Amino acid sequence: MGEAVNKLCVADIASVSAGDEELVQAAQKGDDAAFEMIFERHRLRIARITSRFFNRPEKIEEVVQEVFAKAYFALGDYSRERGSSFAAWLSKVAINSCYDELRRARRRPENNFSSVTQDETLFLNTRLRDENAADAEATAISRDLASKLLARLDADDRFILTLLDGEEMPVAEIARALGWGVSRVKVRAHRARVALRRVLSEFL
Repeated sequence: MGEAVNKLCVADIASVSAGDEELVQAAQKGDDAAFEMIFERHRLRIARITSRFFNRPEKIEEVVQEVFAKAYFALGDYSRERGSSFAAWLSKVAINSCYDELRRARRRPENNFSSVTQDETLFLNTRLRDENAADAEATAISRDLASKLLARLDADDRFILTLLDGEEMPVAEIARALGWGVSRVKVRAHRARVALRRVLSEFL
């Protein structure tokens, strides 16, 4: 997705949080117009998050709609007093929705993205020979061909690597978002990197 993709970071969340609390309070009281404003304010950011996991526009739109549907019915559970901004809470809903969809699909190689071109194969071959394994893995995930490589992994591995290397989320933040322990995230990340190395070995 390149440098233009917004990261799930504090700055990104802070930039959209002003005024959210007033809208949320109104929506919690049944003001549908307030929730519509929430949707318009956050939908592009949620779509950017979703696009890290899915390629087809119709799938991205489907998951975005699911995120806001879940948020609408769970709005009563949100409270700023619990220490998380609404934008952060909504991001957590989005991340979990993407994870649920990936698990439902298990492994969903999107065929129009699954074929690595000759130029991309050459790039990977050169980079893998010139860099250490960790740098090569991070490079692969951060490039446009990431979708093609990640599509070859199972849902859990694809999800963890996208958050760690694609979104550059810290392990502790991933653990909080998913309700996992830090050690569980680390174990899954290790397993995912082993799986990615097997995929990358095809290009040596």
